[in-house]
Amino acid sequence: MNSLDGIRILDLSRVLAGPWCTQTLADLGADVLKIERPGTGDDTRTWGPPFLKDDEGTETREAAYYLGTNRNKRSITCDISQPAGQALIRELVAYCDVFVENFKVGDMARYGLDFDSLKTINPRLVYCSVTGFGQTGPYADRAGYDYAIQGMGGLMSVTGERDDLGGGPQKVGVAVADLMTGMYATVGILAALRHAEKTGIGQQVDMALLDTQVAMLANLGANYLVSGKAPGRAGNAHQNIVPYQVFEVAPAPDGSKDHLILAVGNDSQYVKFCKVANVPELAVNPLFAQNRDRVLNRGQLVPILEAVMKTRSKADWLAALEAAKVPCGAINNLAEVFADPQVEARNMVTHWQHPVKDDLRLVSSPIKLSATPVRTDLPPPLLGQHTDEVLRSVLNYSEDKLSELRNGKTI
Repeated sequence: MNSLDGIRILDLSRVLAGPWCTQTLADLGADVLKIERPGTGDDTRTWGPPFLKDDEGTETREAAYYLGTNRNKRSITCDISQPAGQALIRELVAYCDVFVENFKVGDMARYGLDFDSLKTINPRLVYCSVTGFGQTGPYADRAGYDYAIQGMGGLMSVTGERDDLGGGPQKVGVAVADLMTGMYATVGILAALRHAEKTGIGQQVDMALLDTQVAMLANLGANYLVSGKAPGRAGNAHQNIVPYQVFEVAPAPDGSKDHLILAVGNDSQYVKFCKVANVPELAVNPLFAQNRDRVLNRGQLVPILEAVMKTRSKADWLAALEAAKVPCGAINNLAEVFADPQVEARNMVTHWQHPVKDDLRLVSSPIKLSATPVRTDLPPPLLGQHTDEVLRSVLNYSEDKLSELRNGKTI
């Protein structure tokens, strides 16, 4: 049994923010019906390379991007630009608890698939719209993409090396505005489902990438609103904690530069660090004894620590700091991440038997539930793989009806 057994989701979203949301809900046991365009499907099916290679090493047409965002779903093809396709979606809505879409504002209304239209069919329906800027406001009609949202929402103003060290605006390496919007959408949907369960009344969940990006500024957003001073880029340093950054250490065995992360989170950890680093005088120096003072005087403290950190190897530092319970860490590439014994022990890679590859490895859900474990079903490899199955079982469609829709290229 899974947590969301019995919940059915009609998923008209594509690319990342919406599919990330519905993938999480599918992991938790919801039956996610992924509606895709006949012939092409979700855009990310072609977003490669890399593409999956079969057991003979031949490249297939399955993009890794798509495989990483659509596990545990069922794929149905439906052309919603056709009246017959719109009618099909409206029929399915009567049997679904949640509807997720990430079309431009107004598109769903043109198809008769907006919230106001569908709630007359299913008053309990939770309807989640994911857009760049939300359903209201002067930017509502604009298309919003993660890269632009990272810039507009302030993230790129605080990401990257300091300007005085030659830095400039830098986006995050993964589409965090999309991903976080997907996670907030998941939370909103679960809350709306709880309300519908208690009252029998559904509602619309209006999710915007820009809203999410502003919200996830977190302490930096609060810093600005409280102080009136806009923070700048700090490179790998923390805006509010010192020392909390990347330090260069002694060269690696091959002579190349090596680094580690030192993340001293409070004054007691700072005292422990100073002891490990053999600089106990820095722990009692009034300029550095408290975090407030270290932040104000980081320009004096950090150069001292930079020289100290270069005196020992990464392995030496990591062993000593971990033994003293001082937070620290290596900077791993992805090969090192997936070879890490902790990552392996936490089963963060799932192995699937794919139709063209016996051992397909993909990242697992990070959610660990003791009583209702998450699902581990393969992302649907074939476009429209479950169309007939779903339409027969949910809508009781006959073979003649399926043939009619197929001949009309609705499915």
